[in-house]
Amino acid sequence: MIFITLGSQMFQFNRLLKAIDQQIGEGKITDEIFAQTGYSDYTPVNYKYKHFLDRPEFEKMLEKADIIITHGGTGAIVGALKKNKKVIAVARLAKYDEHVDDHQLQLIKQFMNSDLICGCKNCDELYKVIETAKNTEFTRYVSNTERIIRDIDSFVEDVFSE
Repeated sequence: MIFITLGSQMFQFNRLLKAIDQQIGEGKITDEIFAQTGYSDYTPVNYKYKHFLDRPEFEKMLEKADIIITHGGTGAIVGALKKNKKVIAVARLAKYDEHVDDHQLQLIKQFMNSDLICGCKNCDELYKVIETAKNTEFTRYVSNTERIIRDIDSFVEDVFSE
């Protein structure tokens, strides 16, 4: 199952939703799809969706999915990687009024350079990227949160022990 999550920012991502719908209609994508469409106003025809999921619903979909397709936001990508999911990220672009700038291109590039995700530059070829993701073993994501906490604890101990 593929879970599409577009976040909760007040930007539409109709381009991605339409491309998925079209490729399902053409028989290029045959996987079960569910989308959290957020502020997009496109209504999918060929797959189930809900504009917003509450936390338990979101977690259930995340657990159920084999692949997560998301926008290029760090939180969305890292959240899926922490669940050991294969991630396909598509950048929201300013020229389509999907964001205020194109910073997601750089974020996606960094995650790709670390061999953590598949990036998709052309929504018309999502079906190809899905197949690539299915057949790729990505580097396992390792959070550095614990190291950061240890470093802060050590710093605080040093400051107060002087």
